[in-house]
Amino acid sequence: MLQQTQVKTVIPYFKKFTNKYKSLESLSNVNEKEILKSWEGLGYYRRAKNLLASTKILVRQHNSKLPNTLSELKKLPGIGEYTANALLGLVYDKPTIAIDGNVKRIFARYLNKKESKVNFTKLIELNKKNLFSTGRNADFVEAIMEFGALICKPKNPKCEHCCLNKSCRYLKSTSKIKTNKNKKIKVINYDIFCYLNKKKKKIY
Repeated sequence: MLQQTQVKTVIPYFKKFTNKYKSLESLSNVNEKEILKSWEGLGYYRRAKNLLASTKILVRQHNSKLPNTLSELKKLPGIGEYTANALLGLVYDKPTIAIDGNVKRIFARYLNKKESKVNFTKLIELNKKNLFSTGRNADFVEAIMEFGALICKPKNPKCEHCCLNKSCRYLKSTSKIKTNKNKKIKVINYDIFCYLNKKKKKIY
C-alpha cells in the first residue's frame, strides 16, 4: 500500500483491510473484484492484484509461509529485487540491504562518487563483515532507509547531525565542514529505561 502512496493516506486503508482479512487464508479465498473494492481510492490497482495473486501462491504452494530465499521471493507477483531484500532482512533478519534511492545516495556520498560509478551489490558484499557486525539485520535494513530519508537527504543533508561525518568523503570535499564548525548544535538528552528478562533473553 505504501508504494507511491503517503503513510497518512494508507493508515485507514491498512487498518480496514487487516481487520477484514485476518489471515493469508481468508485473503486467498476472495475474488479480484472484492479486493479491488477494498482498495478503492488508493489507486495503482496492480498492487492489489499482485497481493492477491501472491497470497494464493503462498497458501497453495508454500503452506502460508513466506519463502526465505531471494530467488523464491522474486517469483511472487510484484516482488522485485528491492522488496525481496527488504523482506529477507525485515522478516528473516538476514544480512542484506534493500537498495533504493536513499541507500544509494548514502553510499555514493560516503565515497564521494557518482551513483552511476558505484557497484552497490559488490560494495555491500565486500563490506558484509562491517555492515552486519551487530547481528541486528532487520533493524539495519529499516534504519539505513530512514537515515537516507531523514539525515542524508537529497537536498540540504543534515551533515552536522550525521554519525558518519568524521569519515564521509562528500562532507570533506565540500565547504560545508567549515561553515558548520561554529554552528551551535542543540543537544537533547533522553532517559531510557530498560528491563532485562534473562529467562526469555530479551530486553524491554
